Amino acid sequence: MKILILCTGNSCRSQMAHGFLQSFDPRLTVCSAGTQASGKLNAQAVEVMKEAGIDISHHTSDPVEKYLNEEWDYVITVCGGANEACPAFIGKVKHRMHIGFDDPSHAPGSPEFVWSEFIRVRDEIKNRFWQLYAEQIKPQLS
Repeated sequence: MKILILCTGNSCRSQMAHGFLQSFDPRLTVCSAGTQASGKLNAQAVEVMKEAGIDISHHTSDPVEKYLNEEWDYVITVCGGANEACPAFIGKVKHRMHIGFDDPSHAPGSPEFVWSEFIRVRDEIKNRFWQLYAEQIKPQLS
């Protein structure tokens, strides 16, 4: 099963979702991309995922155009900007979904508060993607 996760910059939320979803089941092929890919990962996203036991440091920040000609079982946007700017994957996507999350990289405040936002968003992403996996994806794999 092939799953593409989209965000605007492909540096934070989509990378975390990519890491979690791939960790749930090795049978999944998971990729992530950005409608305006930054070309690099957010260092705090990498660190907060490492704290959760998942290494995303080897991921790359790729433009969505890299994946337009492929067929996908799921294309999932995780931010409003990507949802609005998502290009058409006409006839090549079985399920198109939006599961939105706050962007912790834009959280104002002290370093401690910003870190707590990364943890909060990471945990929300883990929970929502586990629910998606358990309820919709895993039954299709059996």
